[in-house]
Amino acid sequence: MTEPRSPFRIANFRAYWISRLSMTLAQYAMMLIIGWQTYNIARDGGMSVAGASGQLALIGLFQFVPLFLLTPFSGLAADRFDRRNLARLTVLLQLACAAALALLTWREAIALHWLYTIAVVLGVVRAFNGPALSALAPNLVPKTILPNAIALSSIAWQAGMIVGPAIGGYLYAIVPALPYAVAAGLLAISIVALSTIGRVPQPPIPGAARPIGQMIDGLHYVVRNKMVLGAITLDLFAVFLAGATALFPVYARDILQVGETGLAQLAMAPATGAALTALWFSFRPLKSNVGPKMLWAVAAFGTATVIFGISTWMPLSLAMLFIVGAADMFSVYIRQSLIQLHTPDDKRGRVSSVSLLTISASNEFGDFFSGTLAWLIGPVLAVVSGGIGAVITVALWAKIFPVLRTTRTFDPPEELDDHTPEEKLQENIP
Repeated sequence: MTEPRSPFRIANFRAYWISRLSMTLAQYAMMLIIGWQTYNIARDGGMSVAGASGQLALIGLFQFVPLFLLTPFSGLAADRFDRRNLARLTVLLQLACAAALALLTWREAIALHWLYTIAVVLGVVRAFNGPALSALAPNLVPKTILPNAIALSSIAWQAGMIVGPAIGGYLYAIVPALPYAVAAGLLAISIVALSTIGRVPQPPIPGAARPIGQMIDGLHYVVRNKMVLGAITLDLFAVFLAGATALFPVYARDILQVGETGLAQLAMAPATGAALTALWFSFRPLKSNVGPKMLWAVAAFGTATVIFGISTWMPLSLAMLFIVGAADMFSVYIRQSLIQLHTPDDKRGRVSSVSLLTISASNEFGDFFSGTLAWLIGPVLAVVSGGIGAVITVALWAKIFPVLRTTRTFDPPEELDDHTPEEKLQENIP
């Protein structure tokens, strides 16, 4: 039987793609408005720009802490339990958060403590949602078209990042509770789509009776595989340092002075660049010099961040954010393809959870870092110094992980076989 050339020819992948798109639209609409409400409540309450930036830092921290504590267990859960059921449960909990925020906003009862509480719940949910969905995707398509599936999945993610902020910013300008209500509807669509995915193979885990050992095995695999470790940690430190998204409300209200519609445009710009890059890769998959190109992409990400930080002209700011998104997607496409193709299937959930933890550290904890730095030295200097730090990180990682400079293709150097002698004895692996 001839294998399909496009992931969209596979019904399970189509349902997965629709679910991810709907969920991402809802997530980014919600998170934009959560940040905007947090900053405005703080500013209207008499806080300075620096003090209100510190409140944005807390939103990032409250999302990161549960992710940090639960990610090792969530990765194990993604390897041990039905990934479809786990994904459905996490989307349902996000729907409950959206409904609660819509009701509180409608009643004009929204306050910082409610926003902080929802941020914690979303952190818990995302700890389990990310590994389940990441580990599910490779089981839906043949290995030969997995890079295409990753690119198409990234398109759903990036399209959600483009349209989601528009849903949040523009609908908030009409009725403040409306973005949350629409997000709840989108999450309901996501649950329905996930429910149509048929049963998919899930490999047995060696040593199923020793869950703590399994979590450690997943972490050990990441540490031993220099390609996976280098790719994951490059993103961790670069985005941690150069993440400017948490400060978009500061730029929209007090630096560029463009309001909530301008805030939506700031959030949409990097997502637009990323989506166009992912669309390009879905038709023209990258095949050569993947390691060096990933390093150059991260360097471009940091450089564009520096220029955005010092810009006070909206068109230039949007252009730099477009480049930031395109460069980040270039790096994400390469990194995710390398990680998925260099990881045995029975460890994908746990390795995905480690990857999610670093992404969370670079995003949510990076938001805390950026907000705190803005509180200490001001938002402009915080963004500029972070971009410079990302460029320096690229230079250091090129030396620390030479495999990133020498990797030419996505193919592993040899057939993956990371089982220990004990595991081989248990499974009769030759």
